[in-house]
Amino acid sequence: MPLLNAFDLLTSANDSAPSAVTVLFGDDPMLRSWTLRKLLGLDAAEEDRPDSIDLDGELAEWKDVRDELQTGSLFSMGQPRSIVVRDADKFVSKYRAELEAYVAKPSSAGLLLLELKSFPGNTRLYKAISKTHLLVQCAIPTGSGRSTKPDLNKLKSFLCGFVAGRHQCKLQKGAAETLVELSGTSLGLLDTDIAKLAVCVERGAPVTDDMVRKFVGGWRSKTTWEIIDAATEGNSGEALRQLDHLIASGEKAFALLPQISWSLRRLGLAAAAIDYAEKSGRRISLSDALQQAGFRPFDMKKAEAHLRKIGRPRAQRMLGWLLDADLKLKGTHSTDDRARWVLEELFLKMAS
Repeated sequence: MPLLNAFDLLTSANDSAPSAVTVLFGDDPMLRSWTLRKLLGLDAAEEDRPDSIDLDGELAEWKDVRDELQTGSLFSMGQPRSIVVRDADKFVSKYRAELEAYVAKPSSAGLLLLELKSFPGNTRLYKAISKTHLLVQCAIPTGSGRSTKPDLNKLKSFLCGFVAGRHQCKLQKGAAETLVELSGTSLGLLDTDIAKLAVCVERGAPVTDDMVRKFVGGWRSKTTWEIIDAATEGNSGEALRQLDHLIASGEKAFALLPQISWSLRRLGLAAAAIDYAEKSGRRISLSDALQQAGFRPFDMKKAEAHLRKIGRPRAQRMLGWLLDADLKLKGTHSTDDRARWVLEELFLKMAS
């Protein structure tokens, strides 16, 4: 059978059913979840079905899966029941030979559904399943040819159709473009954002570009400022909590550091201005130093409180800390997980 993409399966008006062996694979867990629910025939209110069994691929043993596949159900009226092995990457790697034998001669009493993050197409198991069974790629379709980049036009159409339909709202094309721009391509995050937007409009009313910028972009900007306030006040615990919130929502540390550095750098410049004046035999007021650093009159009171809270020794080291963080992100800490450590380290250095 030809390889299906989850976008095509989910947007199809026809009912879909799993084959004797079905593999759902891809890096988007939300897309895998939606696809699995459609194949099992679950509606929005159903959590599971009496004729299906979920097994943990980290713990499952082949002998137990095989026994479940060969055992009929009292609730299925003679129809095969579904055995779902979730997070099955380890399971497939461990029992590849047994699965290859099973694919050649599957049981008629059960349907095997394997949920995987990756499933290389050059393996014998992949090729055997693709001949007579069902393979669904749960990832955003890529562009034409050999492109590996997500096809953003297909993603936006999917958001306007399937995802907006789940929340009974109408997502305008411009709003979908802005949403992808702000939230990225994680369907779990995009679904959450559309759910929030749907609450802000009457059922069936359109969600506009302005609404996306206000309700999606707005809270992220607010959280970034809360991080800066907590960090400059020496409250590293709150800064780390807000950082976790942003990163969990799909923000990248690489994008957050410039926003955070812009504010902290001015505090470092103010401390440097005071040091320079004193070394030159002059005295400079705190307000004058802050003004030289770029703070505007309405920012002055808050900036002065932040600088006093940080304290002179830490403020003097601020520019060095920011330079160190920038160099790490461009070198030794250029991966997502390491980049997060850079921000966490910066907040802990600023802790009171």
